[in-house]
Order: sequence, then C-alpha cells, then structure tokens
Amino acid sequence: MTTDESESRDPTVEQWKEAHASADFVALRRRLRGFVFPVAVLFLSWYLLYVLLADYAHGFMSIKLVGNINVGLVLGLLQFVSTFAITGIYVRFANRRLDPVAGRIREEIEGGSE
Repeated sequence: MTTDESESRDPTVEQWKEAHASADFVALRRRLRGFVFPVAVLFLSWYLLYVLLADYAHGFMSIKLVGNINVGLVLGLLQFVSTFAITGIYVRFANRRLDPVAGRIREEIEGGSE
C-alpha cells in the first residue's frame, strides 16, 4: 500500500465528529467513567489511609505479626497487591464491557472510509 492509499483511508474530521456524537461512543465513555472514577477514589482513599496510619499511628503500624513482620509492612505490601488486583479487574472489565463497543466504533469509522 502506498502512502497516498493509506492517507485516503484515514478517517475524516467529520467521521470522527460523527463517531464522538454516536450513542456507542457516549455509552463507552459512560462505562469507562463509571469504572475508573469509583475505583480511583477507592484506591486513593486506601492509599491515604495507609499514609495517615504510617504517619500518625506508629504504635499500630509497629505491631509485630510474625517475627519481624509488622502491620505496617503487611499494609505496605497490600498496596502493591491492590494495584495488581485493580489492573486485573480493569483488564477483565475492558475486555468484556469496553472493547466490544470500541471495536464497533472502529469498524464504523474504518469501514465508512473505504
């Protein structure tokens, strides 16, 4: 395919405006926001709780659980675990709820430009 051919297949500004105004695109954005905002608030609250406990609850955070492992260390490691869990949950959510709609929108744009 030559450069001229690939440029002629690129969606136009009008096609993008149509796509952004479509019901599918509006639903896609609503679904994304409906997942991202609550999860972000939850995670940031969890992180803030950890920071506040680390700063103001030294006695609680230094409680030994097993050997030299204390509450602070466990909660700190759980920060990483929760980050990976959120990533996995998002990937599953995106695969099931976002990608099919995004694929339809892409097909409409790319299919309409030929």
